[in-house]
Amino acid sequence: MKKYDVIVIGSGSGGIILDSAYRAGLKVAYVDRGPLGGTCLNVGCIPSKMLIYPADRIVEIQEANRLGIDAEIKKIDFKAIMARMRQPIDDGLSHMRAGLQHARDLDFYEAEGYFIRDYTMEVAGEKIEGKKIFIVAGARPSIPPIKGLDQIDYLTNETLLEITELPKSVVIIGGGYIAAEYGHFLAAMGSQVTILQRGPRLVPNNEPEISEALYRTLSRRMKIYLNTTAKEVKRAAKGGMVIGENRLTAEEQEFLGERILVATGRRSNADVLCVEKTGVKTDDRGFIVVNDFLETSKKNIWALGDVTGRYMFKHVANREAQIAWNNAMNEHKQKMEFHAVPYAVFSYPQIAGVGLTQAEAEKSHALLLGTAQYSDVAKGEAMVEEDGFAKAIVEKESYKILGFHIIGPYAPMLIQEVVDIMAIGGNMWTLAQGMHIHPALTELIVTTLGNLYDPSHFHEHHEHDHG
Repeated sequence: MKKYDVIVIGSGSGGIILDSAYRAGLKVAYVDRGPLGGTCLNVGCIPSKMLIYPADRIVEIQEANRLGIDAEIKKIDFKAIMARMRQPIDDGLSHMRAGLQHARDLDFYEAEGYFIRDYTMEVAGEKIEGKKIFIVAGARPSIPPIKGLDQIDYLTNETLLEITELPKSVVIIGGGYIAAEYGHFLAAMGSQVTILQRGPRLVPNNEPEISEALYRTLSRRMKIYLNTTAKEVKRAAKGGMVIGENRLTAEEQEFLGERILVATGRRSNADVLCVEKTGVKTDDRGFIVVNDFLETSKKNIWALGDVTGRYMFKHVANREAQIAWNNAMNEHKQKMEFHAVPYAVFSYPQIAGVGLTQAEAEKSHALLLGTAQYSDVAKGEAMVEEDGFAKAIVEKESYKILGFHIIGPYAPMLIQEVVDIMAIGGNMWTLAQGMHIHPALTELIVTTLGNLYDPSHFHEHHEHDHG
C-alpha cells in the first residue's frame, strides 16, 4: 500500500491544494475520475459563459430598435459557437496534463476512487493511505424520479455542451440558475424554449421582486409555466413530451420538445466516495458536513466546494481551498466567512447579489430598504434600460449593508464594490466615501442607498388593512 502526506480528491479547486502541498515538498496523491479541471472548467462556468456571451449580443441586436437602430441578424453559426466554447477547455486540459506529467513526488490517479476504511482509499485496484485528506469531489446533476425520464435521451447542463445541432424546441424541467442561463442561450440561438418550474418563482433564492422581473422579461422570449410539476416524460414523434401538472389547479398539460433539458439542481459526489467508511458524516441530502474551519467529522480530513453543498460557486471553492490548506498546516485556524459571498446569474437580464435577502435579514435585524431603477441614473437612462433595478438591505442602527441585489446590465460587475465593503465590515457611509463617476452605471449603487426607507411602517399599514 502506498502512503502519502496528502491526498487530494478532485481536480477543480483541489488544484489549489495540490499546488500548495507540492510546493511544500510533501508526497501527494491526486485522485480524480475526470474530466481533469473539475466542473467549472469542463461543464460549468467557463463553457456556459462562452455560450452566453454571443447570446447576449444577439438579444442586444434584437432589442436595438428601442435605441432607434433598425438591425437584423442574418445568420447564427451554432456549430461554430459550440466549437469555440470547447477550445479553451481542450487547451486547459492539455496544459494541466503536461504539468502533472512533469511533477515529481506526485502520483496522479485518473480513476474513480472510494474509501475502504479510515484514511484509506482504493483507486484503480491500488490501495492508498493519506495523513491529511482533502475532499474536493464536487457535485453532479440531480435527476428527479420522474416517470419515463430514464426512457428518453434527456440533456443535462453537462451533456448540452456536446450537441452540435440546435434543437428546434427545448422543454426545460427546473427554474433555477441553470434553467435561466441555458433558457436564455437556447432562445437566443433560435430554439423555442419552454420552462417548467414547480415552485411559484424563477431563481427562487433571490428577492421576490427580482424573480418577478426575470419572469416578466424572459417571458417575452420563451414560455414559462410556474407552479408546474413534471409528472411524466414520454417519447414523441419528434423528441419528447413532458406531462406537467399545475400544483394549484391539478390541471394537466402536455409540453412537446425536440429535446428535454433537466435542470433540477445538483447532488454531492460524497456517495460515490463512500465517505462514511472513513468516518466522514453527511447530511440528509448527502452533502458532507463541515464546521467553520472546513473540518469534517473525522480528524485530518477537510471538505470544501460543491461536495459540501453550502455555496456552490467556483469563487467560494477557491477561497475555501486556501483556508482549508491554511488550517491543515498552521496552528492558527481561519474561519471561512460566508457573509459577503457574491453570486451572479448570467441570464438576460443579468442578476447579481451579495448577503442576505430581505426575508432572511428581517428575522434578526431592524431594517432600512432602498431601491432604485437603472433609469434613475443618467447612464441607465441613456441605455433606455427600463426593467433593471437594485435593492439594498441595510441594518437600521449601524447602517451596515446586510444585502444588495441587482437585476439588469452588468449586474455582476456593479455588485463588486458592495462585496468589497461588506467583506471588510464597512457600512454604507464607507461606500459613499469614494467618488462615483458621473455619468456611469456605478451611480446606481449610491442612488439605491440614498433611497432608504423604513419598511416597518408599511407592515403596520398592511396589518391594519388585513387585521
